[in-house]
Amino acid sequence: MKPLIGISCCVKGFGIFNTPNHAASDSYVRVVLGPVAGVPVLLPAAGEMLAEQMLPRLDGLILTGSRSNVHPDNYQGPSHAEGTPEDTQRDSTTLPLIRAAIAAGLPLLAICRGFQELNVALGGSLDQRIQDLEGRMDHSTPSDQRFPRVRTAKAHSMRLTPGSLLARIAGAETIPVNSLHNQGVRRLAPRLVAEGWAPDGTVEAVRVQDSAGWAYGVQWHPEYDWERDAVSRAIFEEFGTACAAWAAARGHGAKLAQAAE
Repeated sequence: MKPLIGISCCVKGFGIFNTPNHAASDSYVRVVLGPVAGVPVLLPAAGEMLAEQMLPRLDGLILTGSRSNVHPDNYQGPSHAEGTPEDTQRDSTTLPLIRAAIAAGLPLLAICRGFQELNVALGGSLDQRIQDLEGRMDHSTPSDQRFPRVRTAKAHSMRLTPGSLLARIAGAETIPVNSLHNQGVRRLAPRLVAEGWAPDGTVEAVRVQDSAGWAYGVQWHPEYDWERDAVSRAIFEEFGTACAAWAAARGHGAKLAQAAE
């Protein structure tokens, strides 16, 4: 059996009545079916109960990117600028979900907003609109959307810690990445170790220190270009390997429990 991979959803309005829907981008579904080699399971933004009810059934967890920003109340930050998209239903779901997944050792890959959620869930804080801060780059989504690859093109280089996961799979200590975010790490959570930085010092990659399982976060979007970028694909393959191992161990444990009954 292939591993079951949970994919966090946002609450978004669809249709002429702007009806709330729980949704995740197709890019995450495709990457789970592709290099992760798993079965995608969309997780609605249903609140804290999701961690208790769903985690025992999962073999891996992907925290997705989103236009919405983590609400500043979760890290005692200043209010967002007017018009900033927020999703408090997602916040109330993903933050406890992250903490429970890490405590259990469940393989976890946090991407963009998920990266920021990972930092906040473990006690870190965020900068808002880092493009407005002195000495920082504009990491936000390009305003010119006329060209198909403007969202996925490489935007800047990233310096990697020698010997880190990304340096190992890239065979290099610098890689190019895309960039589509407004928020960024301000205070790194105590349990997180930075392993990648943009030229302006923005933290772009982290691992969870002393985690019982595979737990990694990236600020960019490798799910956009895994079909043509070897490093992006390798990130998901590494995650998929960890999920497959978890699934095998979970299945073995279930068989032992049944034999004991």
